[in-house]
Amino acid sequence: MISLETLDRWLAWAPESEHLEFKEAKQQFDQARLMRYCVALANEGGGYFVLGATDKPPRRVVGTQAFRGLAEIRTRILDTLRFRVEVEELAHPDGRVLVFEIPPRPVGTPLHYEGAYLMRVGDELVPMSPDQLRRIMDEGQPGWLDQPARENTSPDEVVALLDTQSFFDLMQLPYPTTREGVLERLVQERLIEQRPSGWHISRLAALLLAKRLDAFSLDLARKAPRVVIYAGTDKLETRDDKPDMRGYAVGFESLVDFVHSAAPQNRFVEQVVREEVKMFPRQAIRELVANALIHQDFLSTGASVMIEIFADRLEISNPGLPSIKVERFIDEYRSRNVRLAELMRRMGICEEKGSGIDKVVSAAEVFQLPAPDFRVGETRTTAILFAHQDFADMSKPDRVRACYQHCCLKYVSNQRMSNQSLRERFRLPESKAVTVSQVIGAAKDAGLIKTDESGTFSTRYARYLPFWA
Repeated sequence: MISLETLDRWLAWAPESEHLEFKEAKQQFDQARLMRYCVALANEGGGYFVLGATDKPPRRVVGTQAFRGLAEIRTRILDTLRFRVEVEELAHPDGRVLVFEIPPRPVGTPLHYEGAYLMRVGDELVPMSPDQLRRIMDEGQPGWLDQPARENTSPDEVVALLDTQSFFDLMQLPYPTTREGVLERLVQERLIEQRPSGWHISRLAALLLAKRLDAFSLDLARKAPRVVIYAGTDKLETRDDKPDMRGYAVGFESLVDFVHSAAPQNRFVEQVVREEVKMFPRQAIRELVANALIHQDFLSTGASVMIEIFADRLEISNPGLPSIKVERFIDEYRSRNVRLAELMRRMGICEEKGSGIDKVVSAAEVFQLPAPDFRVGETRTTAILFAHQDFADMSKPDRVRACYQHCCLKYVSNQRMSNQSLRERFRLPESKAVTVSQVIGAAKDAGLIKTDESGTFSTRYARYLPFWA
């Protein structure tokens, strides 16, 4: 039973998520659209769909006239979708509100409406990707990371294959005085398991802690991140091509150091950040490599994280498509591999709270670099860091992308973008205010930003928000 007090709490502070959605629907709401939302919310664990309230904060009740026959719509949903949705009518002082309580889908069974297996991405409903459907259908069975990388091993082999010393160092734990103590801790973390026939080492343990991934199997060796260095701005001439065979956690810092040291010099940044003159800031490399390792699709066979260094850019890609739109990378976070992300967070490699891309964008601004680009292909997701480029040499899409990312960065920092802040981001004098206004106008025309209506109406002092704020 949903009370008015619960509704008021949702309106006051609860963020819209895959478990909660608001729609005004003052007069009516399309029945097919309702079915689609029911399916999407059920596919992501169930939740509440609220009609009669605004979806942008500060939210308020506006009342709805939709679906006057509650018994009829309950029956229609059951007949169409084959699962029951409870519907409550709340008599709020500001109007009638409908709350649809949507149950989670059955384990291992994705739900569809008219053949479309739907999920929410931001404010939109989109079809699930093949890897997301695969994960649902594999529920109740050991996931790819939980399956054994090596079976029936002795205690000595476990310690020989895994870098246990680095594991305890990363976890900031004292190294046990006995081998049994080492094994016990790995068991507690569900990285290894003792069976009557011997010890089983999980793929997760191997990927994180392996002294060498190719000591386990060819399948795991192919999951090693690969670093390729090219001589120019294309792939015609390769200077170096090597996989990093150490486990992701135990080899992470050395991998980042290698990529950072292999990057060309950035002669433009010395005046701003004298202690580091490499083309790409180490912090940005660190965050993007961690993201690529954590968010890769391990079910993509023969594919690995790729780190490609060109004369004018750095491209870091991972197999698999993101579960959120690239425009929302700065403010949203959803991990594909939850246990991998959780362990890497505890080892100090990532924060697991969605701030990684913020740091990448911020570092690009400090180091006077063009805005990073995030691209989704047929099977891979790619993040690109570009070498320094003067504002005059930037293309219109580069400028608009920088404007949007700067606006997002300001918003998630509880600030607002202005003409002045964007000029400072581009290192432009006040005399270029008109030029920067043209960039802002282009970003607005592209639907990426909007004017903050709560501020002044003066163009000179206008403030701006991301389109989703």
